[in-house]
Amino acid sequence: MDLVLRDATVIDGSGGPSYRADVGLDGGRIAAIRREGGPALAGRRTLDAHGLALSPGFIDMHAHSDLALLRDPAHEAKAAQGVTLEVLGQDGLSYAPVDDATLCEVRKAITGWNGDGSDIDFDWRTVGEYLDRLDRGIAVNAAYLVPQGTVRMYAVGWDDRPATDAELRRMKQLVAEGLEQGAVGMSSGLTYTPGMYAGDAELTELCRVVARYGGYYCPHHRSYGAGALQAYEEMVALTRDAGCALHLAHATMNFGVNKGRAPDLLALLDEALDAGADISLDTYPYTPGCTTLVAMLPSWASEGGPEAVLTRLRDDESAEKIRHHLEEIGSDGCHGVPIEWDTIEISGVSDPGLAGCVGKTIQQSADQRGEAPWATARRLLINDSLGSTILQHVGHEENVRQIMRHRVHTGGSDGILQGYKPHPRAYGTFPHYLGRYARELGILTLEETVAHLTSRPAARLRLPDRGLVREGHRADLVLFDPDTVAAGSTFEAPRTLPTGIPYVLIDGRFVIEDGTRTDVMAGRSVRRTPARSVS
Repeated sequence: MDLVLRDATVIDGSGGPSYRADVGLDGGRIAAIRREGGPALAGRRTLDAHGLALSPGFIDMHAHSDLALLRDPAHEAKAAQGVTLEVLGQDGLSYAPVDDATLCEVRKAITGWNGDGSDIDFDWRTVGEYLDRLDRGIAVNAAYLVPQGTVRMYAVGWDDRPATDAELRRMKQLVAEGLEQGAVGMSSGLTYTPGMYAGDAELTELCRVVARYGGYYCPHHRSYGAGALQAYEEMVALTRDAGCALHLAHATMNFGVNKGRAPDLLALLDEALDAGADISLDTYPYTPGCTTLVAMLPSWASEGGPEAVLTRLRDDESAEKIRHHLEEIGSDGCHGVPIEWDTIEISGVSDPGLAGCVGKTIQQSADQRGEAPWATARRLLINDSLGSTILQHVGHEENVRQIMRHRVHTGGSDGILQGYKPHPRAYGTFPHYLGRYARELGILTLEETVAHLTSRPAARLRLPDRGLVREGHRADLVLFDPDTVAAGSTFEAPRTLPTGIPYVLIDGRFVIEDGTRTDVMAGRSVRRTPARSVS
């Protein structure tokens, strides 16, 4: 065999008890597993794995590495965590399918997530062409969701109105083409424009297309604050009507109005699951969220696209109306909750000249300048051309812990890699689950935690040969030290790599070896198969 991992403690991803075994790899797959006491395996290379846990590679169900995988060949942010597969195209906004005009608009819209892309050769327009680009070689594997907001931008534009019949047909065609070309489902960002302008009837029609291809719908739904439970109910009902599988993105209950309300969400999901619904969810093991500052604005302020937003911000009368909605009413962009500027911390800026804002809340910066917080936020939005990212400190630890215990929970970093001070979840989600929540707190057993991060997401993605340590499965594997694995990233030093993960393999090749990133680029696109409509 190519490689034998000798005397590993196998945590196979099923959630069952671990066991000692030698594991042989050959041709990019797990060729043989010999439990303790069985005949020895022979390999061209042997690695002593005594004292290390061997698990399937971790699957990041919510990633924002759409350009990072092309920009940064090493991609240590994820590879060093043991992530061997990321799901891209999240929150309804990404870079395919597009035409030239839509590409220009979407690049502006999510500069805060991925940079402006000036260092990227956008030599694709369709989903298939983007996946082909990934197949030239990337650090880890990647699957893709058709982004509904981008699709609406392409077919309808930035208008806040129902789609015409012709526009709806065009959107359904774009979604179908993306699925035919290998996308695993469709995402939405229903607090982000222009995707949030879609009504339930429109979303249901698109989800019916997704269901025909055996995909799933992954919404960032309409509120994680005021009315959060109703927003979850909306997604459950919508996908039930469409006959479509549902995966709830970063399924949190945030803001003061939702403190202690995780049991209400879980009861809603259990009732739907017991009635036969196909539902899963992902979370990250941290309380703050992360997004762009412009996302906080009311949706009407973003109608027309980024340039229209800047025009409104520069106009005093329009800017005052925006402030009123933010501070007194509670904008839909801020989940229906009046904004609290002391919870909004600037984590990144596009203009290096504004770096002094990073690490401070809007309230702190305003106090230093002796002005109102909205004046500070408005100036930053204009001067940074809407490119600023934020940490939003509005989560609740008890909600995080209860939701991660749920029977359909999976892990997703929601990792935005841009900015001077990114959220530590981008570099730490998976070791934080293992070290903090399994080993230190015992919220889940180690075996349960690994199942949440491996076989459960593989099942949602319908990948029959991933997510478990089984003979014949792909050799996407992680060796970690269960006694020392931990996230290195903190809010103070968010780009610090984890400890206790010395080996990561993709396709049976070492991506991380002795704790160091190799030059192996074994990642490829992972496409839904069969890529055709099913009845």
